[in-house]
Amino acid sequence: MDIKDAIKNGLTSLGIEFGSTRIKAVLTDADNNPVASGSHDWENRLENGIWTYSLDDIWSGLQDCYSDLANDVKKKYGEDLTTVGAIGFSAMMHGYMPFDKDGNLLTPFRTWRNSITAQAAEKLSALFDFNIPERWSIAHLYQAVLNNEEHVSEIKYLMTLAVYVHHKLTGKFAAGIGEASGMFPIDSEAKNYDAEMLEKFSRLAEVEKQAWDIHDILPEVLVAGEAAGTLSEEGAKLLDPSGSLKAGIPLCPPEGDAGTGMVATNSVTKRTGNVSAGTSVFAMIVLERALKKAYPEIDIVTTPSGDNVAMVHVNNCTSDINAWVNIFREFAEEAGIEISSAELYELLYFKALEGDADCGGLLSYNYFSGENITHLTEGRPLFVRTPDSKFNLANMMRTHLYSALGTLKLGMDILSGEDVKIDKMFGHGGLFKTKDVGQKFMAAALNTPVSLMETAGEGGAWGIAVLASYMKNKDNGETLTDFLNNKVFRGGSVYTLEPETADVQGFNAFAERYKKGLSIEEEAVKNI
Repeated sequence: MDIKDAIKNGLTSLGIEFGSTRIKAVLTDADNNPVASGSHDWENRLENGIWTYSLDDIWSGLQDCYSDLANDVKKKYGEDLTTVGAIGFSAMMHGYMPFDKDGNLLTPFRTWRNSITAQAAEKLSALFDFNIPERWSIAHLYQAVLNNEEHVSEIKYLMTLAVYVHHKLTGKFAAGIGEASGMFPIDSEAKNYDAEMLEKFSRLAEVEKQAWDIHDILPEVLVAGEAAGTLSEEGAKLLDPSGSLKAGIPLCPPEGDAGTGMVATNSVTKRTGNVSAGTSVFAMIVLERALKKAYPEIDIVTTPSGDNVAMVHVNNCTSDINAWVNIFREFAEEAGIEISSAELYELLYFKALEGDADCGGLLSYNYFSGENITHLTEGRPLFVRTPDSKFNLANMMRTHLYSALGTLKLGMDILSGEDVKIDKMFGHGGLFKTKDVGQKFMAAALNTPVSLMETAGEGGAWGIAVLASYMKNKDNGETLTDFLNNKVFRGGSVYTLEPETADVQGFNAFAERYKKGLSIEEEAVKNI
């Protein structure tokens, strides 16, 4: 009855996140517990060499996801969803969506996945003395300028996916500071775009010729807790074509999936971090101080409150493991053995625990695509061994799991060299589904305790719902950290594994072999 009353009286919060393969919605109660959900599967398309989603994909997917959520509410609680207390939208960060003064998209949405901005990223990184990754919005914009693309002169607004959806539903052109930090570098003290870098960009010869000013085409920067407009009549109909949802609902600033992942794992405080391990893997550490210099392997973004975060982003993680598991599935089918996917993964993952700490001299590279950290533009999955390696099932599976974390370790070692301190590291994602295995190996790779939370599986949609709740329900002067500790995660279950000395030493030995063998991967890219 409490949940029914919360739904009826708009005491809930709604979070919707656009992931790369799924749009997910989560409704929370007054205590920030998930009470209903909805989803919609979608896929990006490669069109004319560009990874993209169409505007129709975005809106039909959002409407189907919301409808699925409303149906879940009706089924569970017998209530029609007509209002919520607050809404937040999140999406995969970065990318390029330029619009003209009439709101027309000037070129198909270029997602974070497009590696077509190397020239711009390199020039801007040198200009700013700050790492600008290829996927960042400013790199896409500057590359379009360098390419003399016709649409550039007509730009009025530069958006990301989350900013676009928020703008269409509210009319407000704004970005949460974490999302904005993937568009253009942020000054964490001023809680705004870095003014000096904006001026440097404006004075570039190619940019000075443009009709627009970079200060004007970027969205307004808002921090967690600030109001970011309300759902308009047009926006309500766009989100819920059935007409049940009422306008006037307040929205929090739109955030990126990095920021919502931090919230979902309660890792927004300095010296905390989280690592997401699935198709790709990335680790994020909230910094106490700025790094001594810029590193091309380390992205600097922010928490939803504007604190600097060091991000190690790796394109490849579990895809190669999945490919090898499929080989064993084929074998089982040929042998007439019935085994579910869950059972097969558990069998092979647990077998890896029996392997030698250093994988018995085996080596693999899980590169389905290129990696910035190891300076490879393409990938070639490889498995390598010497005649005297200890080649058995346990070592082979342990090698694949180590390989999934190998490039991440190279990036994290840079932060170790900068004496970056980590008190808590929270894990989430598919790698951690099998109890103890991925968590144990991650702890060894990072030489840091790794914790899992019951709620982490709810993901970024829950994270942005919590940010919406924070905006609506925070006490006067209550920080996001205090809100999370006192009202969201208080009493929550946390399971922690400490790194074991033998595992740490074994992973370090594997990492040395991994670094030395990178030339094999380079030759494979050149010759195969």
